[in-house]
Amino acid sequence: MATTTYNAPPAVERWQQRALIVGVVSLVLTIIVAFLAGSLPHENATPAHESPILAQFFRSYLVAFLFVTGIAVGSLAILMLQHLSGGAWGLVIRRLLEAATRTLPLLFIMFVPIVFGIHSLYEWSHTDAVAADPVLRHKSPYLNIPFFIVRAVFYFAVWGALAYFLNKWSLEQDHTGDQRVRRRLQNLSGPGLVLFGLTVSFAAIDWGMSLEPHWFSTIYGLLVMAGWGLTAFAFIITVAVVLSGREPMSHVYAPSHFHDLGKLLLAFVMVYAYFAFSQFLIIWSGNLPEETSWYLRRLRGGWQLVGLALVVFHFALPFLLLLSRDLKRNARRLVLVALLLLVARVID
Repeated sequence: MATTTYNAPPAVERWQQRALIVGVVSLVLTIIVAFLAGSLPHENATPAHESPILAQFFRSYLVAFLFVTGIAVGSLAILMLQHLSGGAWGLVIRRLLEAATRTLPLLFIMFVPIVFGIHSLYEWSHTDAVAADPVLRHKSPYLNIPFFIVRAVFYFAVWGALAYFLNKWSLEQDHTGDQRVRRRLQNLSGPGLVLFGLTVSFAAIDWGMSLEPHWFSTIYGLLVMAGWGLTAFAFIITVAVVLSGREPMSHVYAPSHFHDLGKLLLAFVMVYAYFAFSQFLIIWSGNLPEETSWYLRRLRGGWQLVGLALVVFHFALPFLLLLSRDLKRNARRLVLVALLLLVARVID
């Protein structure tokens, strides 16, 4: 089986070096700010004697962590989907997806600050709050710090194992051309997608939904899965477009490839919008105080403008733009839609 080897453009190494410098500097500044915020006294400190500045730091960190994790874990799901479907659309982005999944060990390390900031993030982590609230006491067998950490380790272990074998066997397939390796990839991807659905659903409950432990939604896990898939695919398209403008990748990508990627991006936009509207419709029509409170807080105090902006820029505008065949075949226009969606995902 003949194969052609393409090395990354020289510019990629420069981007990596610059990104590493920015990352290290940002990490140092983050640690300094967190340390200073934690040491500064404040008259409105929380019951755990934390500075509000430090609490806000951990909230912001959680948002960033979930966004970046969505790229890696979403790429893992898309990679397994490509192995199962065998679609030609995935051949030109498989290496990008595999590269994204290899960041999972780093993300596991990046989860450590969330453990340190657990009291700033989650009400159920305070024993006094649990003792005074019958709802939290009822949920305490699941929502407690040791079990929270154990589950997180399990999630990353599953994701990391899937990423390891998918990358290892894909490289083996390149070297040997053995079609039995392809069958192995398919056999792993089927159960892997099931594990992906289960782990992401519970991770969404742990890291996102339990921020407001009195609120619940049975569709929340699906919403996070669709969101992470959309984030990952928009990011992969952005990287693919950037690489397509440089040698040797300019000979790999064709308008037909971007057309296929654009169609799939449209599908992700529609799936996420469907789950988001389904959650809103079910909760609003049910009209239960413990459920509607989540939306009521987001429809007051100026947040309704943010919600309206998300309706426009997270669904309506990308949906209308991606209906255009010419736009999907034009890499420069398609990447603008992908970047718009990435910004919308951060806001969401």
